[in-house]
Amino acid sequence: MPELVFPLDSSKPFTDQQIVGHNRWHPDIPAAVQVKPGDTFRVHCREWFDGAIGNNDSADDVRDCPLSQVHRLSGPFAVEGAAPGDLLVVDIVDLGPIPQEDSGPLAGQGWGYTGIFARDNGGGFLTDQFPDAYKTVWDFQGQRTTSRHVPEVSFTGITHPGLMGTAPSHELLNRWNTREGALIATDPDRVPALALPPLATDAILGSLSGADFDRVAAEGARTAPPRENGGNQDIKNFSRGTRVFYPVFVDGAHLSVGDLHFSQGDGEITFCGAIEMGGFIDLHVDLIKGGMDTYGVHENAIFLPGNVEPQFSEWLAFSGTSVTLDGEQRYLDSHLSYQRACLHAIDYLTKFGYTPEQGYMILGAAPIEGRLSGVVDIPNSCSTVYLPTALFDFDVRPSVGGPHQVTQGTPVPRSSF
Repeated sequence: MPELVFPLDSSKPFTDQQIVGHNRWHPDIPAAVQVKPGDTFRVHCREWFDGAIGNNDSADDVRDCPLSQVHRLSGPFAVEGAAPGDLLVVDIVDLGPIPQEDSGPLAGQGWGYTGIFARDNGGGFLTDQFPDAYKTVWDFQGQRTTSRHVPEVSFTGITHPGLMGTAPSHELLNRWNTREGALIATDPDRVPALALPPLATDAILGSLSGADFDRVAAEGARTAPPRENGGNQDIKNFSRGTRVFYPVFVDGAHLSVGDLHFSQGDGEITFCGAIEMGGFIDLHVDLIKGGMDTYGVHENAIFLPGNVEPQFSEWLAFSGTSVTLDGEQRYLDSHLSYQRACLHAIDYLTKFGYTPEQGYMILGAAPIEGRLSGVVDIPNSCSTVYLPTALFDFDVRPSVGGPHQVTQGTPVPRSSF
């Protein structure tokens, strides 16, 4: 086993650990651990809400979860010799859930969860159609998962970190805050918000304290979106065997990682659309000196995906175009066409006895394929959702015999009012 350089005790909150990580991006957050090019090391990661979501049949915890506290990131890891302009090479050697023998009932110890976030607390890709909070709990059996909340579905997950990246420079951080602030200013009262500005409340900044803590808390970027440093990209194929090349913006690179997922569909469409878990990840790091100029990777990582994804041979595909539900034509709106493809798939699954929320959860958690199938044929873009037929314990294809009806057990828990 690689050396464990960032341990976490499952019985303690994130801020009470031997080494405290962070939940904001800022170049002045001190490195928690020093590593060298060529090192392979193990890192423990907390589930993104640090245990706020429980293995139960209520979604009140999803409704009320504190978005100001996410994400709990392990790191930063300073890589010896890394300098601005280099490329940091990171291999994902292995990863998995928290071992079940560890203490504490946290997500990752044999289970994980998917959530639909309420419109007024995060929202989601289909928040207009699903404005309320729901939750699905998934049980792990090795690489496979099932749920008491979504009957007659089982699949192999593609385990991956939802979030990994390097620290921004001061100049890059300022660009983030300026452009996102300008976007918010166009509609400051929008729900859900257009972006999340810096917020000192609930900031976790490693070993910083005093005036330095206050300054960085006021400036630090929230970790919700992907940006030039990588960040919260939520790429389902970012699994073991992946090699990623990150641009380096500060001395030491200051790599951080977190938000582990047992599985996810393309787009993580419910916002908490993956199967969230705590666990471990083994990383190997190296450097390409001057690599940003050599390969033209000045911002946004490139990667070689691993080859451990489940092998599906049959798919049922759903299409959507850039026309709103009430018939308004939009010009080559691929975001809208993917929404329509997802809604098409959800409506189809309701014919088998699933609720719309269960269909939405399946698309968020299972390894579906999302594709931009046509982006040039004005005025309609065309997006498609490929649903593996093997996800289901019955034949989900259309037939003259009509759709099979699933036997409902415990319903998808929704929040109470």
